Amino acid sequence: MSVAQRLAVMAGLLSVPVVTAVECKVPAPVRACDPQVDARLLKLQKFFRNSPLRSASVDFLEVADQYDLDWRLLPSISLVESSGGKVFKNNNVLGWDSGNRHFGSVRAGIHAVGARIATSSLYRDKDVNEVLATYNPNPAYVARVTSIMRKMGSTAVGPVTRLN
Repeated sequence: MSVAQRLAVMAGLLSVPVVTAVECKVPAPVRACDPQVDARLLKLQKFFRNSPLRSASVDFLEVADQYDLDWRLLPSISLVESSGGKVFKNNNVLGWDSGNRHFGSVRAGIHAVGARIATSSLYRDKDVNEVLATYNPNPAYVARVTSIMRKMGSTAVGPVTRLN
C-alpha cells in the first residue's frame, strides 16, 4: 500500500463519528442466566423457593453482572428488608430510602438500587461490610445480611465480583 493510500485510510478512520453517550441495556434474561450455564440462577431459585421474588432471580443476576456486584448481595438484602418480597410497599423489596422510595415495578427497583450501589460515591470502593453499613447503619444489619450471603454459597459460583 502506497503512502497516499495509507493517508487516505487514516483520514477515513479519523472522520468516523465518535459515540459520546452510551445507552445501558439490560442483557436478555435467557442469555444472561441460562440455567445450563449459570448455576447461580438455580441457587437463587432455590433460595427464593417460597418467595414471590423467585421470578425476579434473573433480575438480581442481571444487575449483579451489569454492575460487577456480588450476586448474593441484593437477594440477601431483600430477605432482610422485605422477607424476600413478602412484605413491602411501593415495589421496593430492597427497603431503599427506608422503604419510602416508589419504583414502577419490583424489577425497576432492583435495577435502580443495584445501579446506585455500584455507581454512587457513597458506596464506591467499599467492601461488602462497608457497603452494608452505609446502606443501613444499624450495627446488626451487616451481620444479618452477610450471614444470609454465606448461606447462599460462594462467589465462585458466578463471575468474579468486586464485593467479596
